[in-house]
Order: sequence, then C-alpha cells, then structure tokens
Amino acid sequence: MTIEIPQYGLKAYALFFTRHGSHEEFGQSDLDWLVRQSMKKKIFSVLLKSGWIKKRSRGTYVCVSPEKAVKGLLDFKVPNIIKTSERPYAFTDLSAIEIWSDYSYVQRGIEKSPYFIKVLKKDLRYWRAFFNKNNVPFYINEGATIGEYVIIKPVDSLQSIEKGGFKVIGLSKTEKLAKKNEAYSYAYKYIREKYGSVRDKGK
Repeated sequence: MTIEIPQYGLKAYALFFTRHGSHEEFGQSDLDWLVRQSMKKKIFSVLLKSGWIKKRSRGTYVCVSPEKAVKGLLDFKVPNIIKTSERPYAFTDLSAIEIWSDYSYVQRGIEKSPYFIKVLKKDLRYWRAFFNKNNVPFYINEGATIGEYVIIKPVDSLQSIEKGGFKVIGLSKTEKLAKKNEAYSYAYKYIREKYGSVRDKGK
C-alpha cells in the first residue's frame, strides 16, 4: 500500500528511480549538495512512511517499482484503519447494506470506493484529524473523488452493532434502507432470507 506524497517527495523518488531502478541500493548521500540535511531527512521519512521506498539495510534503500507504487494508491485501507479509531462510529447507508448483506452487494471498485460513517458531532475534530493522519479523503455529508473516500455523517447520538469486526447501524434500519431502492433489491432479499423479520431489532 502506498499513499500520496508531496511534489518534493515525488521528485526525489523520480531521481532515485532514474539513478538506481527498483533493485539497486542507494543512500541518503544521493541528496548531498542538493538539499539541506533537515530536508534530506524529511524526504526519506516521507518516502518510507508513504511506501515509495523500502529500507534494505542500515543506511541503504531501494525504490518500490513505479507500477506497484502507483497501483498502491488505489488500495483499500479504510477497513483496516477504522479498527484503530478510539471514538464511536457506525457504518451507515450503502456501507451498512454492504456489511449486513455479507458483501453480496458490493458498492465499491478501485475507481470509486465510498464509505458512509456516522460519528458524533462532538467528535468531529477527532475524525478530521484521524482521516487526515491516515491520508484518507473525507467529506461532511456529501462529496466524491477518485478512489477511496469517506462520507462523514455527524449525529447527536449514536448506536451501533458489531458485525464482522466493524461497528454498523442496526439490522432493522439497514433492511429499510435496502428496501427503499430497487438497486439494492438483491441485498434486501438476502437480508430478509438470512435474518427474517428484524423490525424489532432496530438499533
């Protein structure tokens, strides 16, 4: 998995790959006389953390191939990072339908991969920082971009159920959402057949 890097990091990566390819080792001395020591450390830190280069041994590095680095920008990471969050949340809307239907309905692809998540209004600052830290684009209530992104839905109160390692809105609410739209008829049928009537379990 790779994440986006600033222009100075991309230029440094281009320099390393042009000089060494994806197999030959190189060191921080490649940037001697080009940038200051503090900037050199910053560049290597960014490239390592972002997955564009790998440490081979003490003081030596290799480039991840451009094909892997670019493709890695579209990897799904929200399902893993959301489990590290320290505040309550609940997958909702189409994400809830996806989870409760055991992924018989899948809304995502590498071109567009939205996640809909309810969070408490009082925790909004936390979630902004959380997704920024993990380099995940996010929007409040609505928005879209290429690849993976999160739609945050702030609410005053929040209830959730754990399913498959994720916190998600209740089964009854999810069933009603699926029933409203013909596009989710397969998921609705799956949920009804698996769980039966769930109207009395409506968290």
